[in-house]
Amino acid sequence: MAAYIAVIPLLVFIFWYFSKKTVVYFKWVSIYNKIFIVLFGFFSIVNFNTYREWGIKINHAALAPIIEAPKEAMASSGSSPFLFSMFIWAILIASGFYLNFILIKKEINFVKTPLWLKSIVAILLHGFNFLLIRGGVDVAPNNQSMAYFSKYEILNHASLNTEWNLISSILSSTKTNKNPYLYFDNATAEKRVSELYKVEKDTTISILKTQKPNIVIFILESFTADLTKTLGDEDGITPNFDSLMNKGVLFTNIYAAGNRTDKGLIATLSSFPTLGTGSIVKWPEKMQKIPAISQKLYQKNYQTSFYYGGESEFDNYKAFLLSHNYQKLIDKHSFDKKDMNSKWGAYDGLVFNRQLQDINQEKQPFFSTILSLTNHEPFELPTKPKFGNKDIIQKFKSTAYYTDSCINDYLSKAKKQAWYKNTLFIFVADHGHLYPKNKFEIFQPQRYHIPLLFYGDVIKDEYQGKKFDQLGSQQDIAATLLAQLNIPHTDFLWSKNLLNPYSKHFAFFSWDNGLGFINDNHCVTFDNIGKNILYNSHPKDSTQTNKNLKLGQSYLQAVYQQFIKL
Repeated sequence: MAAYIAVIPLLVFIFWYFSKKTVVYFKWVSIYNKIFIVLFGFFSIVNFNTYREWGIKINHAALAPIIEAPKEAMASSGSSPFLFSMFIWAILIASGFYLNFILIKKEINFVKTPLWLKSIVAILLHGFNFLLIRGGVDVAPNNQSMAYFSKYEILNHASLNTEWNLISSILSSTKTNKNPYLYFDNATAEKRVSELYKVEKDTTISILKTQKPNIVIFILESFTADLTKTLGDEDGITPNFDSLMNKGVLFTNIYAAGNRTDKGLIATLSSFPTLGTGSIVKWPEKMQKIPAISQKLYQKNYQTSFYYGGESEFDNYKAFLLSHNYQKLIDKHSFDKKDMNSKWGAYDGLVFNRQLQDINQEKQPFFSTILSLTNHEPFELPTKPKFGNKDIIQKFKSTAYYTDSCINDYLSKAKKQAWYKNTLFIFVADHGHLYPKNKFEIFQPQRYHIPLLFYGDVIKDEYQGKKFDQLGSQQDIAATLLAQLNIPHTDFLWSKNLLNPYSKHFAFFSWDNGLGFINDNHCVTFDNIGKNILYNSHPKDSTQTNKNLKLGQSYLQAVYQQFIKL
């Protein structure tokens, strides 16, 4: 990184070196350095908070919201320790300015030198700087792996230069024609993945009283399984949702596809997996080619709608929704300014009530999606926090409790409507979260464990309160739901029917440059950069470990290969 920064001063130096001047003033280099000191200091404090929240260093995915949606990015950083961050930034700037003052020469005196010697010096300086940029004379140029040295992930990330990693991420984000995850030949990888989705026969368990119900999907922000008593053994945070779990059809062993909302949204509504470092939602020209539940239901004359209290343009949600037959889109622009009391937009209670008000006027059957947002940093509330707000965990539990109360209020009002008895409600989290337990790292499967609940009077009496424990993912919602409606779902290549006893039990998840694969109560997570296993639930079972690792690598490779072809 230092060599990249030195390119401009080096070129200027060489230019004056070949001139007839005997003294050259380099005061501008001091200003040049100060700009980088301030900028890199800022990246450092952003990196601290990005890593604390997401378990990743600042990269293109983290920086894009700052440029594309600065208001939402500021809201997302609301839980970061602002004053402490500013204090660290001030120290970095002050120390950097001081070193700049004592180390940087303000002028350079040239001695008379033959042209041939100047040429040699210039070539050597350029060559040396190029070797520093490239990382040496070995076959492989500089990459993140060269900084990795430890079995502890946080130490590897600490050793990786923040700014170099950011630039590398920005450059690689533009490359969509080359698969960065080539672990095997494509035929082998695709064969392994296709075997996962093969079923001997289809004996789908029919849990609905009708094949054409109204459908409302709640995608709940950060509503990790650890918030609940039923799945996470946490008391009092989600009392209403825990009650619903005992009355609906609960899938107890479901994992989020990724660690961000953009990934969870696509996985839930389109069943398309995450791409390691990114999400297909960033490429509208490719995204519009994948199927979505909304499209299938629109073709069956469902009225479709999407409700979100925030900015629908954030992370390109709007492009996805509008290209997949959502007829009505309600976001923060649809509410009065007086209702924008949260940094993200409208609170969940307001959004839920707006959807309820609109849906009462809607023609049946309808398919409506609600994306909540209150349980998101900076964890603001319109009410007194149930668990206090002295620390981040208390705030997180309080906003989750609020969302839980909004769900209860919504259903209490919905029960009074004529359409309620013919409506299936699906509740799922967009992704897991570090809190409230504050002990699972980004590469541990517990971080991705989320609830999935089918609820409503439309469910047959014998299945109300039923729990299914087979492994699955957000991606499986599409196939599972459409099978209940007797709608073909073969175009949802990455989704399996959780209510077909012959479907294989597995889940795949990924985060920035990491992947996880879990089946048969065995889980392996892998670092694509360091090329090492980060988590292994049964390290002594080398056969199963090797099998799951190959399946996970093949899965990511095959997903990215399809992404390239779209």
